[in-house]
Amino acid sequence: MRRRTRIPPAPLPQRHGVDPVRVRLPAAAAWATVREHLVERLSGAGDGVVDGMFDAGLVVGADGRPVPADAPYVPGMFVWFHRELPEEVPVPFPLEVVYRDEHIVVVDKPHFLATTPRGSHVAETVLARLRRELDIPTLTPAHRLDRLTAGLVLFTVRPEERGAYQTLFRDRRARKEYEAVAPHDPGLALPRTVRSRIVKERGALTAREVAGEPNAVSRVELVEHRQGGADGLARYRLVPGTGQTHQLRVHMTALGVPILGDPLYPEVTAPVPAGDFRRPLQLLARALEFTDPVTGVEHRFRSGRVLAAWASYDRWAAGTYDGPSDGQ
Repeated sequence: MRRRTRIPPAPLPQRHGVDPVRVRLPAAAAWATVREHLVERLSGAGDGVVDGMFDAGLVVGADGRPVPADAPYVPGMFVWFHRELPEEVPVPFPLEVVYRDEHIVVVDKPHFLATTPRGSHVAETVLARLRRELDIPTLTPAHRLDRLTAGLVLFTVRPEERGAYQTLFRDRRARKEYEAVAPHDPGLALPRTVRSRIVKERGALTAREVAGEPNAVSRVELVEHRQGGADGLARYRLVPGTGQTHQLRVHMTALGVPILGDPLYPEVTAPVPAGDFRRPLQLLARALEFTDPVTGVEHRFRSGRVLAAWASYDRWAAGTYDGPSDGQ
């Protein structure tokens, strides 16, 4: 049996709630120095950035000491450094903590806020914000929610308990229920369970359905619809049985009722400018239920958010809705 490599604790503290970047040098010794490897690995950072990091002593080893630029390349060696935080427009909606104990934190996140640091969203993420606001540096998500989707997310407090909570989602022992606003189609027979095979290639913006054994299952129910009116909208309850990327959005589009405000389905639209928080995707992680694997407590949480297009379609379409929780 292959032995797992022990990862040393990070020698650098968090910055703005963001962990330092950890790099393990690959087994293939194709570089003479640590610097050469990082220059190639971080080629997108710009000319001179890596050299500047070494000159300032910002690249450190497991002992916390700066690694010299000419340090020999050692396969399997760990180094750490802090990334330069990108310019981010603050997401102007609050995080709402709906439950907190010594083991978990459950938050009701707004639209537009990513769960964890990735790409151009780093400090303006749920994880970084919560670590700063609650002063819990060990906080880690047990699962993730798309940046454009609002609703409930579970975080763990103690690193040694993280795996137990993550297993809830891996093994489908946590029940999640979503709410969506989409067009009403009187000819669509509901409720129904949608089954299909969804794939998403690396680098592609969208996922797609293909022929083959189903790997995505969604229960779709009609909650209510508007009688008359110009918008012809309906409110849907969506219960995923699996967790494929963009699964609910793909399935609603396939049924002919794409979720309002979706920039990817049925067609990819032009990116909105940074800081444009109007017309959010009308998808909400409404409910989360599970038996706590550590305490045995039966947890049932519900989001208190209101989907803006249902509360006031005209104002959502105009980007002026400012109802409960800003409609986020």
